[in-house]
Amino acid sequence: MINIQAKIAEGKSAGYEHWAKKYNRKEAARTVCLLRERGIDNYEELKALTEKLSGRFNELSDEMRKSEKRMVEIGALLKHINNYSRTRKVYEAYRKSGYSRKFFEEHREEIQIHKAAKQAFDQLPERKVPSRQALNEEFHRCLSEKKKAYTEYRQVKKRCRNT
Repeated sequence: MINIQAKIAEGKSAGYEHWAKKYNRKEAARTVCLLRERGIDNYEELKALTEKLSGRFNELSDEMRKSEKRMVEIGALLKHINNYSRTRKVYEAYRKSGYSRKFFEEHREEIQIHKAAKQAFDQLPERKVPSRQALNEEFHRCLSEKKKAYTEYRQVKKRCRNT
């Protein structure tokens, strides 16, 4: 809907005013037809439908965000698992060398990567590192949940726009 009084104050002509009134009537009629198609007879029904749709929209958004967050966590944990196993032999050699400063300088990057992975494992709530297979299964489960939620999210978003 066009705010005709504001447009006239901006200096629009009488012709624009006539066009804007006609446009507003058409939009109002289109809105009434749309509401009748949806079976909405009063403001309370429209408000209830809008709240229901926006509530579901927010739920789906939160669900997708949680899935994405968990997928990022799983990705980071998988990276740490891979880094740990890749650098384990170097770190064992470092320990066997008596934590030699010379050995550390030669293999600084691998040792730091190994320590970072170990630190990430220590911060896990269960203190037990899950298997790669379990993490991959959880990742794919989160991905399928996110895709399912996104499909419904698009439908709800479209209904929100049309209502």
